[in-house]
Amino acid sequence: MYNSETTLRAELPSSRKLMRSTILAALSAAVILVTVVQPAEYGIDPTGVGRVLRLTEMGQIKARLAAEAAVETAGQKPAAEPSIAGITVSNPQPASPTFQTATPEATPVAAAAQPSSWRDEMSFTLKPGEGMEVKMRMKEGEKTVFAWAVEGGMVNYDTHGDSIGRSISYEKGRAVSSDDGDLIAAFTGNHGWYWRNRGEADVQLVLRTRGEYSAIKRVK
Repeated sequence: MYNSETTLRAELPSSRKLMRSTILAALSAAVILVTVVQPAEYGIDPTGVGRVLRLTEMGQIKARLAAEAAVETAGQKPAAEPSIAGITVSNPQPASPTFQTATPEATPVAAAAQPSSWRDEMSFTLKPGEGMEVKMRMKEGEKTVFAWAVEGGMVNYDTHGDSIGRSISYEKGRAVSSDDGDLIAAFTGNHGWYWRNRGEADVQLVLRTRGEYSAIKRVK
């Protein structure tokens, strides 16, 4: 019985080993928190690793949308933001539909489906609470003409750009049904839009673009 107890005690790790394992685990958790969790969830990136991993922009978008949702819940209107050079929006408010034709009954999405000189057209369905992002690869100073419209409701949006170590928010809005204008790249990188459906029903969104970009794709 005595020999058995001695063997079990010998197999247990020492207090020094336990302390070292605890310290290593705490350090690992701290590194993950600072380099991954904070950039991806809150847009906080003190080390710069989040921007390299393309996590900081995602966190900044989440933080902005969370703030908008909080404002909506409180029933308040967000304060107007100063415009940022680089984009000209001819119709930032939903009062005047973007895709309007001579047929009074035509909806924005139906009108957008008609043939024109647009280079690319993309159509998406967003469920309640769902978000989606489209980005174009552009060089600094290049210009893209765009127009998008929503059928079945309205969306929150953020027109933005990002590159390694750089990011910019050109324009954003809440409860908007359409937008159009020129997007001029502030720097070489990815530039585009993020939309989120805050309504209670599915909506269909049509995006149409033409101009100076080398590629366009949905990334979320």
